[in-house]
Amino acid sequence: MQIFPAIDLRGGQVVRLYQGDYDQETVYGADPCAQARAFLDAGARCLHVVDLDGARDGSLENFDSIAAIARQGGLFIEAGGGIRTEERIRRYLDLGVGRCILGTAAVKDFTFTARMAQKYGDQIAVGVDARDGYVAVNGWKELSREKGVDFCRRLRDAGVRAVIYTDISRDGAGQGTNLELYGELVQIQGLEITASGGVSSLEELRRLEGMGVRAAILGKALYTGRLDLRTVLEEVGAC
Repeated sequence: MQIFPAIDLRGGQVVRLYQGDYDQETVYGADPCAQARAFLDAGARCLHVVDLDGARDGSLENFDSIAAIARQGGLFIEAGGGIRTEERIRRYLDLGVGRCILGTAAVKDFTFTARMAQKYGDQIAVGVDARDGYVAVNGWKELSREKGVDFCRRLRDAGVRAVIYTDISRDGAGQGTNLELYGELVQIQGLEITASGGVSSLEELRRLEGMGVRAAILGKALYTGRLDLRTVLEEVGAC
């Protein structure tokens, strides 16, 4: 299973939010490049980066920080947050980002998302963020009327190959991930699932791997020391 340590960016700083709440933020560092190097030194080969400002308002607030991380090399980077046009996809891919994550755009412009998936293939993933089972957009502030699992099936049918699924209620809460949910998602044939939100133990990672989850994103558990990245990579897997 692939392991993606996460860097969430807000105002150029490395932060974590509690259950997607922008008013419940913890700052873990002022140097995103240093954090990326620390993950690389621990053995990581993959990195998940989100521009939280972009996710909320579509800005490019943290583009320069992501560009600097990409220039360092050594990591396969998937980046998301405010990527809502093909021009922005191209800008990120031209930086050396390996995969762009569509979130709000996937819900609000499904035709665009399907077209980008067909054109860019594995360089596109969709981030499906759900609260109480329903897809959330615009930095998790707005709920759609579609259930997350149903949306994943529709994405698969449109040609999307990879979904990063976050149960918002588990994100940053340190209470474990939603194993039952991922057990349901892996039954969608033809879709690679990345687990995100609340992963906090090696046992959870082993169970996710055993059920066929393709990758897992680790955030708060790494920053608080609950999980050691080097140990995770040795015990479970790497990019």
